[in-house]
Amino acid sequence: MFEVRDLIDCRACPRLVHWRESVASAKRAAFADQDYWGRPVPGLGDPDAPLFLVGLAPAAHGANRTGRMFTGDRSGDFLFSSLHRLGMANQPTSIDFDDGLELTGVYITSAVKCAPPANKPTAIEQDTCGRWLAAELDRGPRVIVALGGLAFGRVVRMGAQLGWGPPVQPAKFGHGVRTRFETGPEMFGCYHPSQQNTFTGRLTPDMFDSVLGDALLAAR
Repeated sequence: MFEVRDLIDCRACPRLVHWRESVASAKRAAFADQDYWGRPVPGLGDPDAPLFLVGLAPAAHGANRTGRMFTGDRSGDFLFSSLHRLGMANQPTSIDFDDGLELTGVYITSAVKCAPPANKPTAIEQDTCGRWLAAELDRGPRVIVALGGLAFGRVVRMGAQLGWGPPVQPAKFGHGVRTRFETGPEMFGCYHPSQQNTFTGRLTPDMFDSVLGDALLAAR
C-alpha cells in the first residue's frame, strides 16, 4: 500500500493536473460557493476489504469537488443506493466528504485517480497512474467488480503485473461476466453507473444490485 499523502501530492500527468485544477477554479454554477478538492482522489472504505469496486476516474464536479470517490454526482447516487440496499453502506446517498457515510466490507477506487477531460484518460495517463491501483490491488481482495470496460482492462493488466496470471475465460468485458485469475481474485464485469447507462435503462437498479449482490456473496 502507499501513503495517501503521496497520492494526493501526485502531479505526474500534466494534462490531468491542468484539467482537475482548472475545473476546481472555474467551478460549476451550482457549486460556486464550494471549495473544490481539485487533486487526486484516494480510495474509499477499508483497503483490506474482501470486495473491491474499481471505477474509471473521479468525476469533474463529483469526486474532484468533494474529494471522495463517487460522492456528489448521479453515478454515486446510483452506486450508494445499491450498496445501502445490500447492507454495505449505512446510508443511500453521499453528498459531501463529511456526510457520515460508512462502508462495510467494500473498498471503492478507480483506475485513474484524477478527473480526466471528457472522462477519457489517455493510455499513457492510465499507465502512469497504474502504480497506485497496483498497490491497492496488492492488498489481496477476494473479489473485484470492474465498473466499465476500461476498469476491467486495467485490472487485467494490473493482475499480470502482480503475478496473478492471465484471467480464465471469458476474459472479455460484459455485464455480469465472471472470470478468475489463475492465482488471484474473481472478477465481475458490470456496466458503469454513469448517467448515460442509467438514464437510458442500459443499467437498471435491479441489474446493478444483482451483480453487486453476487459479488458480495462470492467475497464472503
